[in-house]
Amino acid sequence: MSAQVAHGEGSGRPHVPRTIGGISNAPRGSRRAQFFAELLEAPQGPQLDGVLTAWWGRAMLDTDPDRDRIRASAEAGTLPTTTMDDIARRRRQRAEQ
Repeated sequence: MSAQVAHGEGSGRPHVPRTIGGISNAPRGSRRAQFFAELLEAPQGPQLDGVLTAWWGRAMLDTDPDRDRIRASAEAGTLPTTTMDDIARRRRQRAEQ
């Protein structure tokens, strides 16, 4: 799986603020209730950060117009991926330029 952002600000894609309010606007129905249930049970600190990080990722996918194609590619094993070594190499190359 890629560690790089697939869609960022300015890409024309929806952007979900990494806040409780921003994340809570993305899921609908029972998924929103599940988000709030996990949020309310998590103590402040790493566990709360983990809940927000996991749900922010889900919110970004839920609001992405390509979500069905991305999910199908992931399930089929055809989603393009990269390694951390490749990412580090590309960053070094950009820094040298």
